[in-house]
Amino acid sequence: MPVLRGVSRGARQLLQSPACACGLASVPVRCIGLSPRQVASDASFHSVTFAQPDHPRVLITGGLGQLGVGLAKLLRKRFGKNNVILSDIRKPADNVFYSGPFIYADILDYKNLREIVVNNRITWLFHYSALLSAVGEANVPLARAVNITGLHNVLDIAAEHNLRLFVPSTIGAFGPTSPRDPTPDLCIQRPRTIYGVSKVHAELMGEYYHYRYGLDFRCLRYPGIISADSQPGGGTTDYAVQIFHDAIKSGKFQCNLKADTRLPMMYIEDCLRATLEVMEAPAEALSMRTYNISAMSFTPQELAQEVQKHVPELQVTYKVDQVRQGIADSWPMNFDDSNARRDWAWKHDYDLPELVTTMLSFLGSDSRVAQAN
Repeated sequence: MPVLRGVSRGARQLLQSPACACGLASVPVRCIGLSPRQVASDASFHSVTFAQPDHPRVLITGGLGQLGVGLAKLLRKRFGKNNVILSDIRKPADNVFYSGPFIYADILDYKNLREIVVNNRITWLFHYSALLSAVGEANVPLARAVNITGLHNVLDIAAEHNLRLFVPSTIGAFGPTSPRDPTPDLCIQRPRTIYGVSKVHAELMGEYYHYRYGLDFRCLRYPGIISADSQPGGGTTDYAVQIFHDAIKSGKFQCNLKADTRLPMMYIEDCLRATLEVMEAPAEALSMRTYNISAMSFTPQELAQEVQKHVPELQVTYKVDQVRQGIADSWPMNFDDSNARRDWAWKHDYDLPELVTTMLSFLGSDSRVAQAN
């Protein structure tokens, strides 16, 4: 019996039972020993587009992070409130708890996650559980467990139960030897953070499971995501969220990156719409499993100047965090997302001026914006 790594004790016992004598971590038995031609045929079978009356049953892991709650709202509007289950290991706020189904789900507990998928007849899984860049560097063992071991559990369960699986990637999947301006879909990556390494691992494992086991794996490399309804969560691009909160509350903002640090960014509504669009895209339209998506690219100085058009009293200073600056200097300055725009008609709605106006209005500065306009 081989050693099973990255699998919970309960799952290991299950896999070693007479009912699963293969001893493999939830690898679908039907895939073992198939020829490449058979596997390719199987991949096509698992990538059929859902018909309108046949709404997917959706599970979102890590759902209380920056993107999960907004994604759940979008998907519930599209597929129905009870067809989208939000999950996390933290207790949700009342407004989240009462807005639709919520359950506890620990991605490191293989048996529990498998039960959730089976008991709720899940067909789509959005895997958002991860430690972000700066937080991951502060706790590498935890980031390795959550971002890599947790991914393995999700991949095995998704393959076993024929799920359509979405795993987000990031600008952090690139490194200092990658072309930075622009950065294409396919190039040298070699990141230097555990967060980036885990995302490259996710991209490659998802692609492997697609070709080997027919898993319908889809992935987008997100730029920095800016949203008004969540607090910064330890990412390198979080300065672009913090500036709006500080502009409203105190009129003073201290940036932890250099003024001329250019990074690709996107407003959350564009990000969530892109995620839904790539999941609904016909399988035959997809020429790859992982796509760059982009909307705009700016520096802290350019963002501050745009904010000051609406909040002229905003004072901006710079105190560089060397860890975050080092990470940012290894990331793309601009994303080439031409493949996404060609294959499934991706198109962003928000540029920098629209982003700033929307963020300030959302955070309660309507009177300031009206005066400035």
